[in-house]
This record gives sequence, structure tokens and C-alpha cells, in this order.
Amino acid sequence: MNNYLSTKDYIVFLIYFVIVAGYGLWVYYRKKSESVGSKDYFLAEGSLTWWAIGASLIASNISAEQFIGMSGSGFKMGLAIATYEWMAAITLIVVAVFFIPVYLKNKIFTMPQFLHKRYNGTVAMIMAVFWLLLYVVVNLTSILYLGAIAVSSISGISLDACMYAIAIFAVIITLGGMKVIGYTDIIQVFFLVLGGLATTYLALNLVSEHYGGSGILQGYQLMTEKASDHFHMILERKNENYLDLPGLTVLIGGMWIVNLNYWGCNQYITQRALGADLKTARNGILFAAFLKLLMPIIVVLPGIAAYVMWKDGLFQTEMMQHGEVNPDHAYPVLLNLLPAGLKGLSFAALTAAVVASLAGKANSIATIFSLDIYKKVFNTEASDKKLVNIGKLTVVVAMILAVIIAPHLGIDKKGGFQYIQEYTGFVSPGIFAMFILGFFWKKTTSNAALFATIGGFILSIIFKKLPDWADLSFLASTGFSIPNPTTGIYEIPFLDRMGFVFAICIIGMIIISLIDNKRGVVPAGLEVDTTMFKPHKAFLIGALIVALLVTALYSIYW
Repeated sequence: MNNYLSTKDYIVFLIYFVIVAGYGLWVYYRKKSESVGSKDYFLAEGSLTWWAIGASLIASNISAEQFIGMSGSGFKMGLAIATYEWMAAITLIVVAVFFIPVYLKNKIFTMPQFLHKRYNGTVAMIMAVFWLLLYVVVNLTSILYLGAIAVSSISGISLDACMYAIAIFAVIITLGGMKVIGYTDIIQVFFLVLGGLATTYLALNLVSEHYGGSGILQGYQLMTEKASDHFHMILERKNENYLDLPGLTVLIGGMWIVNLNYWGCNQYITQRALGADLKTARNGILFAAFLKLLMPIIVVLPGIAAYVMWKDGLFQTEMMQHGEVNPDHAYPVLLNLLPAGLKGLSFAALTAAVVASLAGKANSIATIFSLDIYKKVFNTEASDKKLVNIGKLTVVVAMILAVIIAPHLGIDKKGGFQYIQEYTGFVSPGIFAMFILGFFWKKTTSNAALFATIGGFILSIIFKKLPDWADLSFLASTGFSIPNPTTGIYEIPFLDRMGFVFAICIIGMIIISLIDNKRGVVPAGLEVDTTMFKPHKAFLIGALIVALLVTALYSIYW
């Protein structure tokens, strides 16, 4: 492999850097003369268009864990991993219709603010601290480290140098506030999609040429023939990857909790839409749903193509790490085969994905710390200018911490995509239960919310450790247990565990709330009326198209 960039590649990358940095500076200085309040800085209140919101959602979501981790999963398990993208498209529609109106109607700007308003300050503060820890220790570090590994493997530049450079670039973008992030994300998405499609084109063409054909369509056909087992969305129980994607659970089970919690209860994501009016926010989220349908072409197909060629004897050395095949090497292997210039474009796409995600995550960290911790605990009289300055300082500190601790977490050994899913999955069911009942059941109390927060986490650990404590083979006939191909021990698949924990949290919250209600506890409900859930006609048409496309994709690749 050519682990270096040519002069042409550097020129292409420099063009990308100048465009993003220059446009960001232009947006920043254009508004600098105006009075910038904290909500404008953190949320870009009222200034992001629908296409900026949609692009920013995708740019913040797609990062190294998709390009590297999801391509690796494509290599290992095939198109089934695309369920995280295609089901997300449906989830975004649900969020736009039911979640965003509640936030906007009640003037919610941060997730801890929602918890404070709906429950109490204790619940809000616990979750604010937790989210900060999760965002810094899990998300920020994994995005930074995986991105640095990928950039280093392509460019030949040292890992440390890549990590520092990416962190500095992301800080520069983030310090401009959500407005700069939102509008530079439009350019980031352009490079992300264009460079990603270029890599997919190369991968399909390589498969075609390897087998004596020509063109990407023939390459795709050959892939479906040579790796037919990699083109099924619903995995059977005998599939070795069933523990990761347990059959119909991706359609009617735990995958909904993963997606609804991520897209609907996550400061990092919802922040993009919270500064807009309802119609603009919904249109932006719908645009993101359409972009989501495109993502598997960019991040999954290259992994399957690499698998087809690896199975036929190519890339044997390049795919090895510590004496074993490492699926996460699939995407960098393909990138290093790109010709000069095109490699620079794909390099820019990968960098764009990493930088955009880092900037969005850092901005969310700054927002939560400034508005929900600093202003409430350390300086209740803080001015908008003070909050903005604290937010900027928080960005720098968070990024420095990520750079320091990222190399020591073993992220590359676990696989980035699995690393993030594993650690966020311990708390997702409880958080989602707390949000969903907080939205739509006025009797839900703060004690019930605390049960979901703490109890959900404990229950997740119990279900994770259950195979070590008990023989779960008796569950085999029910479909909720399957032997781990490595250990032979019967385990409950990850997504099924999330479903069980969510169900228990909901039942527990209802019981606790009813007991509290009988004791005279009157919870603080949100302002909700059915009319605000009615979307406009254009949105309905777009949502229907998304739903039909997802249905068609699952029907074709079932």
C-alpha cells in the first residue's frame, strides 16, 4: 500500500481546508459586530436554514466510527449493519413529528434543562454530569483516536501528530459557535459524500476488474454473487453475527431504543434543531433522513467489496493485525489504492467527517457545562458574554482531556463502533424510558426518573453479567439466547438486553409514579397538545417517500 499522500493529494486537501476555514471565518466575522448571546452562540438561534440543519445532523453523526468501524462491520457481517442507518431514517421522522415539537413548545434548549423542568434539579444535575463524562470519555475520545488512526494510516504521518492536528482544527471550528459549525458542516457533508462515493466507486470497480469485468454495476453484481451471505438485512440465528444483530430485533425491538435515544434524547444531535422554528427544524430533519439512506453506499459497500477481494486472496497482509484479521482495516486499505488527487479527496472526506463530529460534540459539551452546570452551580448571575467565554474554555479543556486519555482506553482493540455502542448501551434504555414517559405521561414523577436513570444502568450491568452467573441455555428455544461463538456460553444479544431493560424501567416508573401520586406528589408536566404533532403537507410527502424507500430496501435485501 502507498501509505503517503502525493503533491496532488496535499493540494486537494489544502483546498478543502482553505474552503472550510475561510467560510467559517467569514460566517464568524459577518456576525461578530452583532451582539452574540449565549443561545445564539450555543444554538445559532433562528439563523440555521433547513438544509444547514440537515447537513449538520449528518456531518455530526458520520465520523470515523462509521467510515472505519461500519466499513469493518460490512467486511465482517455485510449489509445487515446498514440497519443502523436505514432505521435511523425512520427514527428521524418520528423525532421530527413527536419529539421536536415538545422541545420547541416548552422552550427546551438542553437535555438537562428538560429534566429540570419536567422532574427536578437533582435528576437534571446527575444527568448533566453523566452526559459530560460520557461525551468526553467515550464519544470525544473515540472519534478523535479512530480518526487519527485512519488519517495516519493513509497519510503516513505519525498518530500523535494526526491527533493533535485534528483536535486543533476541530477547536478552531467549535470556537466560532453553533452558527459556524452549522454552516461549515454543509461543506463538510459535500466533501464527505463526494469523497465517500469516490471510494465506493473505486471499490466496486476493483471487484469488477479483478474478475475480468468492467464498470461499477457489474462490480456490484459480482459482489452479490461472490458474497451472497453478506447481502441480508435480517440475520438468522445460525449466523455468527447474530449476537450483534439478532434477527427481527432490528425492526421491532432494541434497535428502536438505540435510535430514538440517540436522535431524540441526545444533546449532541437535537441541538442542531433546537434553535429553529418547528417547520424549519422538521424540514432539516427530513433532509437528514434522506441523507441517511445514502450512507450505507458510502460506509458499508466498500467493506463488503474489501471482503470479496480478501476472500479471493487480496489484501491478506494489509488486513492483519497482531496475527489476526482486523475488519477495521478494510476502509484504509481501499483508500490507499486510490490514485493521486482522488486519494486527497477521500482523505479530505474522512477528515471532514471526523472534524465535524468533534466540533459538534465539543459544542454540546460546552453547552451543557455552561448553561446547566456553571450557571446553576458556580455563577447564577453569569452574563451571556461570560457564558460564551466559559463555553469556549470548556471546548479547549475537553479536547485536551480527550487527547490525553484517548490512547489509553483500548479503543482500537475493541473496534470503534462496538466501543461506543457498548458503553452508551448501558444507559440508553433508562434514559429513553425517562424521556418518553416524561413527554407523554403527566403522572411520571422525579422518583420514577431516578429509578430509570440509576436502575436502568444497574439492570444493564446485571443482564450483561448474567451469562457468567447462570446457564442461559434454557432460553435458547425462545430466541432470546444464543451461544457466543467465542466462549460457547449462552448470552442474551445486546439489542435484546436493551429491550428487556427498557421494558422493566417503564413498568418500574409507572408503579413508582402511581405510588407517588397516591401520596399526593404532583409532578410538573410539560405543555403538550395534539395539534403541535400535525406536520405540514410537504413534510408528510417526504416522510412517506422515506418510509417507502426503507420498506423497499428491506424487502429486497431481507
